[in-house]
Amino acid sequence: MAIVAATALLLAGCASDPLADQYREGSGKDYIAGDGTVETFGVDSRGEPVEFEGATESGDEFSSTDALGDVLVVNFWYAQCPPCRAEARDLQSIAEDSAADGVQFVGVNTRDEAGTALTFAEEFGVTYPSILDYKDAGVQLAFSARIPPNAVPTTLVLDRGGRVAARILGQVTEPSILETIIRETADETA
Repeated sequence: MAIVAATALLLAGCASDPLADQYREGSGKDYIAGDGTVETFGVDSRGEPVEFEGATESGDEFSSTDALGDVLVVNFWYAQCPPCRAEARDLQSIAEDSAADGVQFVGVNTRDEAGTALTFAEEFGVTYPSILDYKDAGVQLAFSARIPPNAVPTTLVLDRGGRVAARILGQVTEPSILETIIRETADETA
């Protein structure tokens, strides 16, 4: 029996983890890319609300508690990340289209200082704020116990109570999927 257990542990350690494989490959691309995997969580399985706060690129403070009552879309990104650049205009468009339905967007910049984040926002027309999380990773840590943002970009949708309703791990390549998740989350009764 001990041999069977040891073999099972050994094989489990050999199982392929795409994110770990990317890290080990040493491609020099300087980020771990998700594959666009979408995970949704039913109302009864969302756990506790996630609270976070931080200074934005414009110097304002953002607190998730101020967004309670709205659906909050949280996008982890940084300026030189190619998939982040590719999805930026789509995210801005969705933010504009869903604002009237009680939906807010906030970025979480994982690497850049304010000047770089502001230049990115201007270049891609992004008007929603981004928390600068590069010094202490406080926002990333706030989510780490529940649903970690294991890749950049990662997009999380929080319900009106601040609980994680969905995660897209990697670039949002099909905006309609994110739009549907947001709409369904916004339509939930509290």
